[in-house]
Amino acid sequence: MTAMSLGQTQIGLRGIGVAVAAVVIGAVTDWRLGLVLAVWLAAWGLNIVLSGRGGAARRFVVPAIFGITLLVLWQMAVRLFEISPVILPAPSDIWVALIDSPAILWADFVQTVVKGALSGYVMGAVLAVGAAIAVDRSSFLQRGLLPVGNFIAALPIVGTAPILVMWFGFGWQSKAAVVVVMVFFPILVNAVAGLKDTQAMQRDLMHTYAASYWQSFLKLRLPAAMPFIFNGLKVSTTLALIGAIVAEFFGSPIVGMGFRIKTSFGTLELAMVWAEIAVAAVAGSAFYGVVTLAEKRLTFWHPSQRAGR
Repeated sequence: MTAMSLGQTQIGLRGIGVAVAAVVIGAVTDWRLGLVLAVWLAAWGLNIVLSGRGGAARRFVVPAIFGITLLVLWQMAVRLFEISPVILPAPSDIWVALIDSPAILWADFVQTVVKGALSGYVMGAVLAVGAAIAVDRSSFLQRGLLPVGNFIAALPIVGTAPILVMWFGFGWQSKAAVVVVMVFFPILVNAVAGLKDTQAMQRDLMHTYAASYWQSFLKLRLPAAMPFIFNGLKVSTTLALIGAIVAEFFGSPIVGMGFRIKTSFGTLELAMVWAEIAVAAVAGSAFYGVVTLAEKRLTFWHPSQRAGR
């Protein structure tokens, strides 16, 4: 057993001791609290054992047990302590809302994620990379565009979204415009930094080969910038979904995640609100995963990708 594994085991044993004491205290004060703490302790102990192993157990089983434990504890807390569904619905109620309203959830998904977030994300990314190339070639744009971009990126979305909705209408186009504004500058800043991430020796070597600007760009600078660009793309996946949902709060047709969350909250249908949140979370995670997979395929040569294997 390595020193690191031994230290992790000792920390885990101390944590178990504290948890056992918490279970005993909880059982004395309230059996419901003791039961919740006992389930948490059992799952924690199982994860500690599995974390010491390698392979699929650490990569997949441990996160799965952690997520399932959270759902079980959530369900137990709501049922045992009789928490009002207006305050916090149980996962079982959210599941019922999911399976009872597939058509509504699908229509909201298409309107918000596909039409609003994805289209705006693609347009914003293309514009950002194109602007980064222009900034890289022009010192004037570098001194003028980037400070303005940082200023616009700092504007609150709740302030800009209503304006863009009024400009582009209540359809998906206004949501896409909000997403373009949100994702443009994170990708731009990362792309500009990546295009400058080449060593002087590498640039001199391309000059020795009499390479033109575009040859040097395609064979040296763009590949070097790809990890930076993907960092901006990954950050922007969550920004795109948030922007599209928030924009729908300020005007949309009678469909969309933001519209459904707003109206369901007004009628106290909290299970539907959480169902929409669950769909958004799954969509955002899948979106991020697709971009991460593309990064691994296209930047397999980068040290960060080789180190993760």
